[in-house]
Amino acid sequence: MDRLWAPWRMEYILSTVKQPDASECIFCRMIGERRDAENLILHRGQHALVVMNLFPYNSGHLMVVPLRHTAEFSSLGPAEHLELMELMTLGQRALGRVYGPHGYNIGMNIGRAAGAGIVDHLHYHIVPRWNGDTNFMSAVATTKVMSESLPETWQRLKSSLAELLGTR
Repeated sequence: MDRLWAPWRMEYILSTVKQPDASECIFCRMIGERRDAENLILHRGQHALVVMNLFPYNSGHLMVVPLRHTAEFSSLGPAEHLELMELMTLGQRALGRVYGPHGYNIGMNIGRAAGAGIVDHLHYHIVPRWNGDTNFMSAVATTKVMSESLPETWQRLKSSLAELLGTR
């Protein structure tokens, strides 16, 4: 592969960097509203929360979100990292109990170039996967068939998390 060096492009790249703004952040709005059922928040921790994705890739698609508004992974402290990992484990266990998926996609997209839809507030995705969950509708018709409504999924997962946490 050939490389063309164009160092003058760095001025443009740096000019496109936007600083995070909590006033525009959907996660910060949800965190502050305290309307958990409406916002699909399943659990609030000291440093992070578990929330369902409003536009899920699959039924049960969860996100684990730090409470502190940041787009910088390296800015998270040890307690934040620990709770994020604990809540991802908890979310995966709840999904396993409720839906028995065959696998999971777990990860974080940092920045628009990496595929982040919400670029200014870090968040992990936990996507349950089943053998054959890609079918004619999603592959050819670019339409995803969801097998359950968001409120039904929220209720099932909320109950499962409460049982796992011993708060039921």
